Amino acid sequence: MSGRRITIFLGGALLVTTACSATVQSATDSAGATETSAIESSLATSDLPATTDTVIVNEAPATSLPVATLPETTIAPTTTEPGPQIYDPACVVVVEALDSLGLIANAFDDETVNVVALRAENNLPTADIEVGQLLDVCTGNGLDDITGEQRTDPDEAVVAAAVRQNVEIQQLKLNKLFEELGTQPLLIDGVSGPVTRQRLCAARLAMGLEINTTDMASGSAEERILLAADELPMPFTSALNQPKWILIDRTCQFMFVGEGADQLVFGFPTSTGSEGFETRDQDQARAFRFDPASDNGGWHDSTDFPVAADNPLNGNMYRPLYFDLGQAIHGANNVPTSPQSKGCARLRIENQDQLVGWLGLASAMTPIWSERSISVAVNVQGEYVG
Repeated sequence: MSGRRITIFLGGALLVTTACSATVQSATDSAGATETSAIESSLATSDLPATTDTVIVNEAPATSLPVATLPETTIAPTTTEPGPQIYDPACVVVVEALDSLGLIANAFDDETVNVVALRAENNLPTADIEVGQLLDVCTGNGLDDITGEQRTDPDEAVVAAAVRQNVEIQQLKLNKLFEELGTQPLLIDGVSGPVTRQRLCAARLAMGLEINTTDMASGSAEERILLAADELPMPFTSALNQPKWILIDRTCQFMFVGEGADQLVFGFPTSTGSEGFETRDQDQARAFRFDPASDNGGWHDSTDFPVAADNPLNGNMYRPLYFDLGQAIHGANNVPTSPQSKGCARLRIENQDQLVGWLGLASAMTPIWSERSISVAVNVQGEYVG
């Protein structure tokens, strides 16, 4: 019976029967007659109803399902842009987030790598840097270690600007450390002049560093100590065992005032005795006399070195405090950063008033001759180097 066809799927084998025969098309050649016989037996014993009607299974025309085709795509080859060719990677750092020239310089155990040198080496007009920027950190070797080109002399304007900014940073720090000691603040001008160097010397004295009045080099070990300090330490002096003491340092031309070993009270610029009239060494000398000179506005005229008759002050020692015969601590209108007195230690007028008030002598109207009443020990040390 043509046109009668039953299709059965068994485990992936395709079975096709007609009225004349049953044929098994197996996916494997090994099924053979055994598999065919089993299928025939199954069909013979099935419960299909007996009928003489012909079941017509309309034979659908063979159709071909369209095969989905993906559009052809061209995959571009993966390429990586080469990074910059660095001449000497060991001498180059890449700026990261939160970096600064100071932090980068401090990462090297080399004082020649400092903010000023980095700016000069990389020709940076300011200290501003950006994330991802390349910096040549091998300073002064005559090479641009990023490109390998030889360097010319650094731009003088860049170097000068870097030095000025670095001095400003030091000045700001010094003002912060001395602000509680009654010390007149430095002008933040980026100039390391005699006043700034005097303050640097005083900081070195307090911090136990080598005492001198030179500039403080950018990136130096002592600068790192200075910039890391949160407060000014107590300078060492043998008078620390005294309830009240005064330390006069001739190297720095600076005076520290304190109470015992725990409290630093004042820090004042001073001018000690000039050559031939040096302020003498002292080790816990007792101040023994105070002259308020209340009848002359606080001004006492020195017996050994009186002022000229036409001097409008009619005196040259403001409220003097004597500690060694005729040598004294006194106020003056002019307090240079170098030794200029005749053996005394000069202070600014307002600083002398602060000192006298601290000693409890501000209300005195007549001279006081009493170590016990004045109650302060004086140390003088150091050697001025012009």
